[in-house]
Amino acid sequence: MSNHWINDAVFYHIYPLGLCNAPTQNNFASEPTPRLDYIYQWLDHIQSLGCNSVLLGPVFESSAHGYDTADFIRVDRRLGTHDSLIALTRAMKDRNLRVVLDAVFNHVGRHFFAFQDIQRQGRQSAYVDWFKNLNFDQTSVKGDPFNYEGWAGHYDLVKLNLSNQEVQAHLFQAVKFWVDHYGIEGLRLDAADQIDPYFFQLLREYCQTLNPDFWLMGEVVHGDYNHWANPQLLHATTNYESYKGLYSSHVDSNYFEIAYSLNRQFGENGIYKALTLYNFADNHDVNRVASNLSNPAHLYPLYGLLFTMPGVPSLYYGSEWGIEGKRTETSDRPLRPSIDIHSIYAAAPHLHLPDALRRFADVRQRLSALRFGTYQQLYVNHQQLAFQRQTNEQTVIVTINAAAEPVCISLDGLSGGRLYDVLNNEDFPIYQNQASIELDPNWLRIMVVA
Repeated sequence: MSNHWINDAVFYHIYPLGLCNAPTQNNFASEPTPRLDYIYQWLDHIQSLGCNSVLLGPVFESSAHGYDTADFIRVDRRLGTHDSLIALTRAMKDRNLRVVLDAVFNHVGRHFFAFQDIQRQGRQSAYVDWFKNLNFDQTSVKGDPFNYEGWAGHYDLVKLNLSNQEVQAHLFQAVKFWVDHYGIEGLRLDAADQIDPYFFQLLREYCQTLNPDFWLMGEVVHGDYNHWANPQLLHATTNYESYKGLYSSHVDSNYFEIAYSLNRQFGENGIYKALTLYNFADNHDVNRVASNLSNPAHLYPLYGLLFTMPGVPSLYYGSEWGIEGKRTETSDRPLRPSIDIHSIYAAAPHLHLPDALRRFADVRQRLSALRFGTYQQLYVNHQQLAFQRQTNEQTVIVTINAAAEPVCISLDGLSGGRLYDVLNNEDFPIYQNQASIELDPNWLRIMVVA
């Protein structure tokens, strides 16, 4: 995928039901309310951050949070209509923002038409093979005269039988509808690590008939990402390993942790060298990164690392201002707030963070080695890390300092005559293959070998 558009992507991730302040429950009776229109106010801001791609969380009719789908074609009435989603995605495309949708294919909600038909028709329903482990000899915890498999024990989420060809056809028709009407260029596959990889083989083959550059990225929390992402299946997965290391290596003053992960994943013998993984500091399912850090100043080296490590970076809406949010035992709502784009500037805890992110995104786009280059670790200490990204045409060295005081590190084995820091517009001479690099507190340098 060396020339694929994803290598140039910087994502902005929106959870529309939260951002647009939709009701938490769908009554399936109200007239559609065009809350999606609120996102128009965010488009200038999204592009000002250097983002060129948007990941839209669930937008189709569902019972509550969007991951309990009732209809794969109808736009959720709490967000708007088919026409309002067409208008929004066209506005994004007119701005050269690529659109990727959240696809929930592992399970559906109890309001999904095929499940409701079984509730009415019982064994006579034409859809009895559409769901995993349907059993008419038992009752469900919800009181149905049959039992079924719920995702991770959640019986509001009914697992689909993805080996059923009618189910496959139904989902693939939905994808075609989304491509034809909304011009989407990729999908995030929810709960991908719960899905038989063979389904992804079929999905990829189908999507390539719609658009050869269509991108498929799966949510994988644990396991070997190669099991789901490879030349036959998905293009990428979420990089939860590095997500964890990004914050914990700062909390514990232990850059050895994230350095180990990056080398394991992308180094000379890296197991994911062939993948362009989806990197993130937080998302709609995990605590805001500002809530995980013990020192807010670490937001700067953390995001600097996110934008310079191998893979594609993603910003979760609101986190560019360092807002906090923690999930509770019973709710993810604190992670998915409504934010007023106009008042946030007065209330943002870290007003200077968006400017830093703009700079990181700008340098990433200017330096091809940050998007395509190999990864090699050069130096690691408890609060300092240096690594090299290299293509045949360009060598970039990134040095990061997470300490509260300035430090100087020495790098050996360098070629060239100088290091030019593109981020900070400074020069460092290379003498006898060595360079001494001064690092400001909680900041980084992104240097081209010249």
